[in-house]
Amino acid sequence: MNPIIETVIVAIWLMLPAYITNASAAFFGGKTPIDGGIFWGKSRLLGEGKTYEGLLKGFSCGFLFGIFQHLFLNSFGLFPFFLVTLFCLSAGAMLGDLLGSFIKRRVGLKRGAPLPLVDQLDFVCGAWLLLFLFARDWFIEAFSLDIIIAVIILTPLLHLFTNYVGFKIGRKRVPW
Repeated sequence: MNPIIETVIVAIWLMLPAYITNASAAFFGGKTPIDGGIFWGKSRLLGEGKTYEGLLKGFSCGFLFGIFQHLFLNSFGLFPFFLVTLFCLSAGAMLGDLLGSFIKRRVGLKRGAPLPLVDQLDFVCGAWLLLFLFARDWFIEAFSLDIIIAVIILTPLLHLFTNYVGFKIGRKRVPW
């Protein structure tokens, strides 16, 4: 197999729990805002789009899909360690997404307004940060420089595509 194609496949495979977490949170959404309507300055702390339901459903979808992946190809280490890895990928994706929303509110952007790179990579950074803190050996072994570069290049493209699909099916307010 072509080494570039193999790198792309491995990058997507390793990031699928985080990708699914991020997409599921947006898809399922909810009604109960995490910030409880609290303002910091002139804008909400996180915004109306960050809900407990989205957080829990997104995390659950990514984590459960990761278990399925692990059963299929033993991708995330030995039992029970792979549960820590999946937790880091899923919870980190949600934490990164929340941090991205926090940053967007602080710079005065409204819900749905684009902030290039933050919108596309916040959840990746969150997942990688938790992996580095709690599953460092696995992270260093799994994410070679080639894989990291592939994720950084592919994720914005996948993010734009999934947002467009979400917009077309009525789950996103804007197509970015």
